[in-house]
Amino acid sequence: MTFQTSLELLRFHWVAYTIYALLIISVIAWFAVNLTRKERVPSKIRIPFYGYIAFLVAGGVGHHIFTYNAIPWVAEDIMRHDIKADKEYKIKVSGHQWQLPAEKMVVKKGQKVRFDVSSDDLTYGFGLFRKDGTMVLQMQVLPLHKNDLLWTFNECGSFDLTSTEYSGPAQYDPETGRDKMFVKDAFVVECDDKVAMR
Repeated sequence: MTFQTSLELLRFHWVAYTIYALLIISVIAWFAVNLTRKERVPSKIRIPFYGYIAFLVAGGVGHHIFTYNAIPWVAEDIMRHDIKADKEYKIKVSGHQWQLPAEKMVVKKGQKVRFDVSSDDLTYGFGLFRKDGTMVLQMQVLPLHKNDLLWTFNECGSFDLTSTEYSGPAQYDPETGRDKMFVKDAFVVECDDKVAMR
């Protein structure tokens, strides 16, 4: 099992954590019922209870161990010093304004892209979003620090850019209340004809 996009991962975790939460709730219910009993719970009932707790702990830890390798950007981030990016974009931000290298940054599906984002004044966030408002990626941008992110784009489309960190009221237009750091269609991932036909 490998996830290509953050949406696929989110769907999987939504199901896994819903099941896990229901199992945890069952433990609380089991404990609550036994608290209300007047007679002491026999030892032979307590043993399965603690076995169930051990199962939940093993399941929770195991879930994260087994899905670690299924999330492609985790391994990519750990091995980033050995990975050469196909494209690199240097982006500056200051005074609540992006200084982008191009009006639209364009890459092909499957390319590895390094975003090197620097701030001269405040802490900002660098976030790319799908048209439905879901986040593709994000990183915090600290002033006077190296802030870079390596990402492989496995989905085609046009993505909007905005700061994912609140950087003060100057980020918003006082008359309209709109985010001045929002850049529509700042990043485009193109599919070649063969990929688009699938």
